[in-house]
Amino acid sequence: MTAGRIALLLTSPRVAPGLLAWPAWELLHAAGQVLTDDADHPQRAAVEAAGVRVLVVEDAPGPGELADLLVTRARAGVDVVWLAADDGDPALGRALGHLLATAAEAGTRGLPTLEVVPASYDLPGARLLDLVSVMDQLRERCPWVRDQTHRSLVRYLVEESYETVEAIETGGRQHLREELGDLLFQVVFHARLAEEDAETPFSIDDVTADLVEKLIRRNPHVFGPAAGGPSGTPESTAAEVENVWDQLKAEEKRRTSAVEGVPLALPALTLADKLLGRTRRSGVRVDGPDPGVLAEVAGHTPGEPGRLDADRLGAALLALVDRARSADLDPEQALRDACRRYVDAVRAAENPG
Repeated sequence: MTAGRIALLLTSPRVAPGLLAWPAWELLHAAGQVLTDDADHPQRAAVEAAGVRVLVVEDAPGPGELADLLVTRARAGVDVVWLAADDGDPALGRALGHLLATAAEAGTRGLPTLEVVPASYDLPGARLLDLVSVMDQLRERCPWVRDQTHRSLVRYLVEESYETVEAIETGGRQHLREELGDLLFQVVFHARLAEEDAETPFSIDDVTADLVEKLIRRNPHVFGPAAGGPSGTPESTAAEVENVWDQLKAEEKRRTSAVEGVPLALPALTLADKLLGRTRRSGVRVDGPDPGVLAEVAGHTPGEPGRLDADRLGAALLALVDRARSADLDPEQALRDACRRYVDAVRAAENPG
């Protein structure tokens, strides 16, 4: 007698039941037995609706006993399909592999083949559905989460943003992965709170839909009729793309000034860089920072009264930011890097050994 085969059918809990790949349906219809140990398995109703009977293994034996049961039935010439749980039943897979390998080493003949068949697949981003589900449960069942508002979460949004910057600057990949997750949670948290607004509710789906539409609309070099492939239109440059983005944004928001919409609460160096960049790209004719003030401030002798005041210092910093822009440097990042080097130097001085 020719032994049958054992197929572990894997499905994603993030894909609707019954939406299976065609090879999976062929496997199910050709199987001698389709088994599960869960009477409420999410795929059971869809499979049986397609005319395939699903047998439920009662009393849920352990992985070893279940593996022995499947091998025994398959050795009798039956093609057996096991509807795996959402986690893929890894313990059962290991037990089957061990049982068949041990039997093969012992010279046992007529052993069934074992295969894993992915029946449905997660698309990129599918785990975001899990995050939305977890967020819903936290909002309903966690006292701390229930107490939060948009305003109360601001401090955490700022904190997680800076921790993400820290992770980027220190170069720890696992640290960055964790902090990006924390930052993403803040976005989902705020979107979940927004669903409860009595006047203008919106959801994470609305937030995502708006973002997708905006990205497509403001990147005509990629998504427009003249898009020229993976890199956009052949003539597009990064500077041109940035100019188009600013123009489209100004038109959408009906802005009347190049500097309208720049949040003045930005860190000062970033704010200066943003204002100078917006103004230059808009073509507005305005006197730029006086580079001569840099030499004036650099030549200031400490302790001399009247030579340096807040206005001259501010002008010098603005001129320095302008110099940084002309060299294609980020002044905020440059100063942060300098501060990190200074911290390292202080620690080295404190621990000379």
